[in-house]
Amino acid sequence: MAESVWDYPRPPRVEPSSRRIRVELDGDVVTDTTRAYRVLETSHPPVYYVPVDDVTPGALIPTGGRTTHCEWKGTASYYDVVVRARRVDRAAWTYHDPRPGFGQIRDAVAFYPGRMDACLVDDELVLAQAGDFYGGWITSDFVGPFKGERGTSGW
Repeated sequence: MAESVWDYPRPPRVEPSSRRIRVELDGDVVTDTTRAYRVLETSHPPVYYVPVDDVTPGALIPTGGRTTHCEWKGTASYYDVVVRARRVDRAAWTYHDPRPGFGQIRDAVAFYPGRMDACLVDDELVLAQAGDFYGGWITSDFVGPFKGERGTSGW
């Protein structure tokens, strides 16, 4: 049975996930792990955070100075993702000093699925959450409507 994102809490909740999380770019695997955490927030599909140790060495380049602030998680820092000769600007982010309740994702990395060639949960290809700001991973496990879709800016 699919999870409704409308059953997710606000403020968000962090929980471990044993699902296989993979990110691919330009034919290379950027990460492949079963040690991810997912953040669940009302009206959003889950965002998966992977341990930085499970990301291919050299694939993450700090953007230097580019940050945003989440009222729940704190200040996010961004990475460009680089494989071979391809570089995707601000395609991933992390929380180096998350607010209380989000320590599990300290220094873990989340990827915007719409900026990668493929993001997969187990073997299912993920659809990206709509909107340039959101990084949710939509699979058949979740039902919306999802924040970011047309007409949802006032939610």
